[in-house]
Amino acid sequence: MKLLVQPGDGVGPLVKAIENAKKSVQIVIFRFDRLEIEKALEDAVKRGVSVDALIAFTNRGGEKNLRKLEMRFLDRGVKVARTADDLIRYHGKMMIVDGKELALLAFNFTRLDSERSRSFGIVTRDEELVDEAIALFDADSKRRPYKPKSRNFLVSPVNAREELTKFIRAAKKELLIYDVRITDPEMIRLLSEKAKDGVEVKVIGKMARSSSQISLRKLAKLRLHTRAMIRDGKDVFLGSQSLRELELDARREIGIIVDDAEIVAGITKTFKEDWKGGDVAEEETETEKPPAAKVAKKVAKSVTKVLPPIAPVVEEVVKEVLRVNGSVAIDPDEVEETVKGAVKQAVKQAVKEVVEDVVEQHLEPEV
Repeated sequence: MKLLVQPGDGVGPLVKAIENAKKSVQIVIFRFDRLEIEKALEDAVKRGVSVDALIAFTNRGGEKNLRKLEMRFLDRGVKVARTADDLIRYHGKMMIVDGKELALLAFNFTRLDSERSRSFGIVTRDEELVDEAIALFDADSKRRPYKPKSRNFLVSPVNAREELTKFIRAAKKELLIYDVRITDPEMIRLLSEKAKDGVEVKVIGKMARSSSQISLRKLAKLRLHTRAMIRDGKDVFLGSQSLRELELDARREIGIIVDDAEIVAGITKTFKEDWKGGDVAEEETETEKPPAAKVAKKVAKSVTKVLPPIAPVVEEVVKEVLRVNGSVAIDPDEVEETVKGAVKQAVKQAVKEVVEDVVEQHLEPEV
């Protein structure tokens, strides 16, 4: 196994892995602006490597860029699949090379994450982890259910909550945690219980309603992006999911648990350095969920701004009906039902998009 530490290692190891690929590259993308990775994927296609990209259907503020990336990939021979929209976000990041090597990343393929943020990645040839990654990629690319077979490959919202709960409960002496924002009540309760039982719990990041026995510090100088936990100096969790309800129960997040001594030592060393240079953090006072009434009012106000005007929708639908039916007699009742369906769909889509955006503005850090 190999540990990638950001900033520092950059995307060079990922580019090299793509350049060395002989048969296939499978890559999952949430955010992307690294042209050297894009060029490496293009070159891989040219030399006969099968390149498959699974791209998030959306991210906050960057959906247009994702669609442009799709078109560039397609033009260059990359096979592109878009994630389903049944989850609030598809936030996992990983790459599989030749079906043998997995790069599980807590960082996106962006300059911000690799040059100005603290984050990690793990490159492994562990067959169990690689096989699970391939199974997940295949399931999500084809929009089929994913059934986990490994306790060490954590996928939200499938088994991540269960396995992270077990991971924390098994701590006997120490838990060193990087987390952008811990707000899940069950996880906070569990961490507090461990701290009361004598486990030393240190968190670099933010945490709501923490126990006075849990030490909190802010990362100095760098942006915090990674999610990682070191347990008793022996085991490491690394992934894209924070200990937050949304990221455990309503988004696609991917993580792994490993006991590789070098990986554990590398992340522990970085944590201790960051802890020493960090500032004492204050406990977060806001709750995991904003008041429903407040969100509802904001959604209602926003919908009026984004909802398509009804008249143009009706006019377009009627024109479409006329184009399809030509000279055939038009049934007014049929037209009415068609228009109702079109308007209903337009409203439904507008409300869905606004609800997601408003809730995320309250709950989701920009990652």
